[in-house]
Amino acid sequence: MKRAALLVTALLFAGAAYAQQYPNRTVRVIVPWPPGQATDLSARLVAQKLQEALGQPFVADNRPGAGGAIGTEAVAKAAPDGYTLLAASSGPISIMPNLQKTPYDPLKDLAPVSLIARGVFVLVTHPSFPAANAKEFVALVRANPDKYTFSSSGTGATAHLFTELFNSMAQLKARHVPYKGTVPAITDILNGQIAYTIETIAATGAHVRAGRLKAYGVSTARRTAALPDLPPLAEAADVPGYDVAAWIGYAAPPGTPREIVARLSAEIQKAMLSEDLKERFLQLGLDAASTTPEEMAAFMRAEQERYATIVRNANIKIE
Repeated sequence: MKRAALLVTALLFAGAAYAQQYPNRTVRVIVPWPPGQATDLSARLVAQKLQEALGQPFVADNRPGAGGAIGTEAVAKAAPDGYTLLAASSGPISIMPNLQKTPYDPLKDLAPVSLIARGVFVLVTHPSFPAANAKEFVALVRANPDKYTFSSSGTGATAHLFTELFNSMAQLKARHVPYKGTVPAITDILNGQIAYTIETIAATGAHVRAGRLKAYGVSTARRTAALPDLPPLAEAADVPGYDVAAWIGYAAPPGTPREIVARLSAEIQKAMLSEDLKERFLQLGLDAASTTPEEMAAFMRAEQERYATIVRNANIKIE
């Protein structure tokens, strides 16, 4: 027994010592999206903070493709030494596994580190839409089943799922029109061909501020500093419990030493308290966030279940 206790103690000291020495070389942050996308930009901002705090380069490595699955798989199968990290996001981790087979199990094949951001969405229409507020919007669409259309950046996209959930909770029946990307999905609302959508602040905020789109509320239970005048749809549309946002975070390969994961998480939590980083995130239409690894793991489980329910109830299928 004494020998076993000594071995455990030695291993604990060894792990702590390893974590203290980490990192001693460049850390790759694999971004499973092209440069310039929200996950890429926010992950780079945090990587810079980690580089400053830990004294080694944290270099973004873009591996786009297959809706984020290629880069996510690369991290899931990487060496668990803390030198390969993932700019994780809701698409390939929370949504995609509920729609199609993925080459990884996001709840088993990744070690959560910390969330870094929540992407708030907004219910928008053309300015001429005949509803002055969110309650009037719900009443009008509910009274005219299948008359109105809503757009998204594609079947199974986050905007599609968030709008389907809102429609279900508000008892609305409308026709989905999927597009190949956010820009065309928003363009046809701007020109009046599509009635509404629930899309990111990054995609809609400038149009809302310029008066080109009418906004009724945000998708989260709290207001966002990115559009502080907009109330939560849960309150404004009288849809209690409607509280959804896309998420971005950091994750590591499974089996990465707990001490390294904990150290990275602690540094990210410190970084997310800085006012300059919060302001940069707001410029991207994102709310800064941070969690412990355990909190992120619980969050990921809850998100997996939430999206599974949305997909099942709306009978969403990728052809």
